[in-house]
Amino acid sequence: MLRFVTKKALGLASAEAPIRPIQILPRLYHERVVEHYNNPRNVGSFDKNDPSVGTGLVGAPACGDVMKLQIKVDEETGRIVDARFKTFGCGSAIASSSVATEWVKGKQMEEVLSIKNTEIAKHLSLPPVKLHCSMLAEDAIKAAVKDYEAKRAKVNGNWDASVRAADA
Repeated sequence: MLRFVTKKALGLASAEAPIRPIQILPRLYHERVVEHYNNPRNVGSFDKNDPSVGTGLVGAPACGDVMKLQIKVDEETGRIVDARFKTFGCGSAIASSSVATEWVKGKQMEEVLSIKNTEIAKHLSLPPVKLHCSMLAEDAIKAAVKDYEAKRAKVNGNWDASVRAADA
C-alpha cells in the first residue's frame, strides 16, 4: 500500500491499480453479552447480616473487575430462592454476573457448585481474553455458598464447623 501511494505521488503508478481503503473491523460481542449488559438481571443486594443470605465478593486484580454475588436460601429446603449481584467491571463481567444469578435461582446448594466458568463462557460466547470474567462468576458462586454455610454453622452453634467452612 505504501509503495503504491509513493508511486502515485511520483506519477509512476498505473491507473488500473485502485486504492483500497483500510478496513478496520470492530470487536463485536455476542448478542447474549450485549443483552445481559444492557438489561442486567437481578442487580442489587441483600442485607449481608441476614442469616439466610450468603455473600461472595471476588476480584481480578489484573483487570480491576470486582463482583459481589449474593444468594438468599430457603433454610428449610436448602433451595436458593433469590440472587443479586453488583459488579464493577467490563461488559463481559456484568453479563457473567447476570447469567450466574439467573442460573442459581431455584437450585439446591449442591447443584450450583457444579456450575463451571466454561459453561458461562460458552453460553455468552466469551473470547479467550474475557474468560477471567466467567471465572469470577464461578468463584463468586462458590464464595457465596461458603459464606452461607459458615453463617448457618455459626447460627446452629457449631463454631468449629463454621471455622472449617471459612478456611476451606
